[in-house]
Amino acid sequence: MTTDEDESYGADEDPYAMALQPGRRLVYLRQVDGRRIRMPVHRWHEQPTEADKTVLERCIGPVLDVGCGPGRMCRALLSRGVFALGVDIAPRAIALTTALGGLALCRSVFDRLPAETGWQTVLLIDGNIGIGGDPRGLLRRCGRLIAPAGRLVVEVDPRDVEELCTVRFEDLQGRSGPFFPWARLGRQALHRVAEDLAFSVADQWTSGHRCFAALTHQGSASDCPDVESS
Repeated sequence: MTTDEDESYGADEDPYAMALQPGRRLVYLRQVDGRRIRMPVHRWHEQPTEADKTVLERCIGPVLDVGCGPGRMCRALLSRGVFALGVDIAPRAIALTTALGGLALCRSVFDRLPAETGWQTVLLIDGNIGIGGDPRGLLRRCGRLIAPAGRLVVEVDPRDVEELCTVRFEDLQGRSGPFFPWARLGRQALHRVAEDLAFSVADQWTSGHRCFAALTHQGSASDCPDVESS
């Protein structure tokens, strides 16, 4: 529902799609209670950061990048000789990824995807653990995408948080898209969710202010004691 102050946008004109345009810098997730979360738009259009590189170094192909945006991670992996495919629900994200040399499908992670149960690495970074507003459901789905010895590489909130919320994209001019479910998850919460879903935390690390973890199926060949690195 919109108010008199809201502007209406087509599917390719909402603040998220607009933020995917090179040169855009600020877009927020506005929660229904008024709080807002700044999205890392600047990272979407730049070369991988040092923190991103710690993720790239842990990727074994083939890699599926869920919520790939303009495709910086899957393109970087391809340049390293690692096969990677991005998926995103925004047509503009797919167009940008492919125009810049990446591979991507315009599809939800919950849709049928190529090579299910065959991916060695599935990425959920840049806050994408929030997709669908149900981290347990999302991780359960991703667990069906990876190979028996594959891994999920997840970026988590640096704070101890476990929050399900309703948000919409908003830019600095106050233009807003439709509401949708989202979630935020910190490291401790991820451990709890992982245990519930029979995942092991095989690796966890920080780079700057960003926090990551790698999950594997319990009992898999790559299952090992937790490792803390930076």
